[in-house]
Amino acid sequence: MSDLFDVSKETILVTGASQGLGRQFARVLAAHGAAVALAARQTDKLKSLEDEIRGKGGRAAAIALDVTDTASIAKAVDAAEAALGPVTVLINNAGIAIEKLATEQTEADWDAVIGANLKGAYFLATEIARRMIARKQEGNIVNIASVLGTGVLKAVSPYAISKAGIIQATKAMALELAGQSIRINALAPGYIDTEMNHAFWSTPAGERLAKRIPQRRVGAESDLDGAILLLASKASRYMTGSVVTVDGGFLLN
Repeated sequence: MSDLFDVSKETILVTGASQGLGRQFARVLAAHGAAVALAARQTDKLKSLEDEIRGKGGRAAAIALDVTDTASIAKAVDAAEAALGPVTVLINNAGIAIEKLATEQTEADWDAVIGANLKGAYFLATEIARRMIARKQEGNIVNIASVLGTGVLKAVSPYAISKAGIIQATKAMALELAGQSIRINALAPGYIDTEMNHAFWSTPAGERLAKRIPQRRVGAESDLDGAILLLASKASRYMTGSVVTVDGGFLLN
């Protein structure tokens, strides 16, 4: 069964790899043998992760990428492929959230969230897909969605809208690209304890939210390891347009 989840022959581009889930995805995929292009705007953090992975015998390259800039997207993919070879798997993870009620969100807030989470992910996926088609290469794209793409909470409406868009983009592109041997699936995490939100889970609001999760706990970053390996590997070879939810049962409420 280990061969089924093997990613040792893959070159995987992970966006938002400087922190949080993106960093965890990159570590897990590199630990299982993939060559990993680490992409984000914060290149100082990427370099330390590159050094960490290489120090453990893995293959990695830090790549500067601003997903809101389409010119940056093409340059970043060029750099990733020059360093590690043709990208065979994309983990489309980069994204942000701005916590305000809908009536307080500004146009700049909207543009920032939609630009990073939806527009950037869409145009990166299409850039990668065009290259895969030109090479007549099998390909695999994993979009990182969220349970808020189907359910909602207060104060994050642009984020929820962007993740709903990611889910629909996954399905639409999967339909178009299936004939080109390119699979596109989405991973929809629930609430995960990361360095960005760690302090929140000790607050009264965080504790109340955690109690709404049927498993009665917030997820750890490592709770997504199995799902990302499934979607990045040939184990998911007959899946496309699928959304894999990992949320401790949150959407059952």
